[in-house]
Amino acid sequence: MPPRPCPPAVESCLAALRCARCDGEAAPDSLRTFCSCGGTYLASYDLERAGRTLNPVAFRERPPGLWRLPEVLPVRDPARRRGLGEGATPLYRAETAGKRLGLRLILKDEGVNPGGSFKARGMAAATARAVELGARALALPSAGNAGVAAAAYGAYWGVEVHVALPRETPAPFRLEAEAHGAVCYEVDGNIAQAGRTLAEHPEAGTWFFLSTLKEPYRVEGKKTMGYELVAQRGGRWPDVVIYPTGGGTGIVGMAKADREMRALGLVEGPPPRFVVVQAEGCAPLVRAYERGERRAAPWENPRTEANGLRVPGTIGDHLILDAVRDTGGTAVAVSEAQMEAARLDLAR
Repeated sequence: MPPRPCPPAVESCLAALRCARCDGEAAPDSLRTFCSCGGTYLASYDLERAGRTLNPVAFRERPPGLWRLPEVLPVRDPARRRGLGEGATPLYRAETAGKRLGLRLILKDEGVNPGGSFKARGMAAATARAVELGARALALPSAGNAGVAAAAYGAYWGVEVHVALPRETPAPFRLEAEAHGAVCYEVDGNIAQAGRTLAEHPEAGTWFFLSTLKEPYRVEGKKTMGYELVAQRGGRWPDVVIYPTGGGTGIVGMAKADREMRALGLVEGPPPRFVVVQAEGCAPLVRAYERGERRAAPWENPRTEANGLRVPGTIGDHLILDAVRDTGGTAVAVSEAQMEAARLDLAR
């Protein structure tokens, strides 16, 4: 049986924005960053209404791709539910590596997304919604991939994009973002300092900021990894999801996807055990996990060659740590030597 298309009349069931820290609520149909208490706004949906069209049959039979589930995505205008081909990334069974490790190992290849990373998912949703709500210039600090993704979607929607990158970010990230038309600023220091530099820019008041977990909708794009993984596996999670973690939006999104899918009756069995992986030279979440803390103090002088993991702190620390602990997961730090050895080992 061929896949059933998503009915064109299906609407977003976005109902409100709810602060993950103080539980305050905000109307969703204007541009918003984070709550006045400093907490992250998460999108809330009328899942009873969503379930009228998003049922297990539709979940199984609709064509793949990020925009296959408009009921639980924030973009209201069907004409804006489009992008550059993000989502529908493949699963590979790593049989040789799995045998050596004594487990059934599956890799989800997010590198085939536009721009070469999973950041395309978050930026596809966030930029489409921001433009729908009237944004005409976007800005964010980035360790590389997010800036490239934002630049690509900014070009797609015809809006300005301003990206601040730590000066030690590998040059190809800056060159690719600039090729898409973004204005890039090289900053001495880490991604947190890059964010401060953008905030102090004379034109900052005219930009809408897409910083990690400081606006509501990047996590909505990222959560589609969870929906997609469950759909690809016939309605069940794998036992464990191991996730390299910088800002942590992916784990926040997948945990949110699990809650929504359970309310909609789309998933069977337990949630996965979420495992945070960070570099030894920048491991604020691992340190907080080991100390039994719910908040992660910023990491001083972060150092790692894995530039996407060089994130000294995140506003969503409590959401990530809650997801890890609630699912019986863990958090581990790995050395530069371990990363290099594992990179070569897996490739071989």
